[in-house]
Amino acid sequence: MTNLSNKSQELLNRISKGETIISDGGTGTYLQNNGLEPGGCPEEFNDSNPEVIKKMAREYFEAGSDMVLTNSFGGSIFRQKHYGFEESVFKFNKLAAQHAKSQAPKNGFVCGSLGPTGEFLEPLGTVSKQEMYNSFKNQALALEEGGADCVVIETMLDIDETSIAIDAVRENTSMLAMASMTFDKGPRGYFTMMGVTPEDSAKRLQKAGAQIVGANCGNGIENMIEISSKMRESTDLPMIVHCNAGIPSLVSGEILYPESPEYMAEQFMKLIQVGVNIIGGCCGTSPKHIKALFNAINK
Repeated sequence: MTNLSNKSQELLNRISKGETIISDGGTGTYLQNNGLEPGGCPEEFNDSNPEVIKKMAREYFEAGSDMVLTNSFGGSIFRQKHYGFEESVFKFNKLAAQHAKSQAPKNGFVCGSLGPTGEFLEPLGTVSKQEMYNSFKNQALALEEGGADCVVIETMLDIDETSIAIDAVRENTSMLAMASMTFDKGPRGYFTMMGVTPEDSAKRLQKAGAQIVGANCGNGIENMIEISSKMRESTDLPMIVHCNAGIPSLVSGEILYPESPEYMAEQFMKLIQVGVNIIGGCCGTSPKHIKALFNAINK
């Protein structure tokens, strides 16, 4: 395990002093509103539309984000193969970090986004642990080379895949490793698609070496308050949460998210009371949501 970079340690220090770190809002939502066509590759935008990516980071920082995620969620070789860009993985990830870093203020943080590969590990699937490790390692190295300060392994469903990603980050970079799972609510409570509860997730992610744990996507703010409370019961690690702007509906062919910036900002304060240290938005959220959160925190 390598030592943490100065910026990663700075982030932990600010959390330990009791500061709530404001993250950014949705990346996919922003790109779809700024030229990304249905079925298009978001990560390719780092190469073909750099000004859009820079503008996104700039708008989130200006809205009050302390930390902005890179446009690299689907940047694994497994995901990029679907678009025919497997040879551009390192370039796309490095550019994602460079674009965000170019807009970051001195006290701001750039957080590399690592999403799920979409593959299953052997024997359930066809991908070996080493192949998956190599994929996450390649992404992490590219993000660090591009200037990322830390990493969030997000929207994860499988603890084993998440653990491999944590190892790849911690064994090959000096970036802080955060890990964030996605839960659905059923008759018996909250579970990932692979059957892991928030409580068990927090324990297992901590054991796997995550330095910050949490949840993102799939739920609006009210469910996230419940999920966060359950995770907080099982860990004393710092926590990160990115909430959707509610559950979307299709209205006249347009996807609409119901939770307004004002409503989410009010509810976000409950996450702080639960003990969440890094708070931001996921699908359906925008710089307006982050500005409302910033205003609520800084009243």
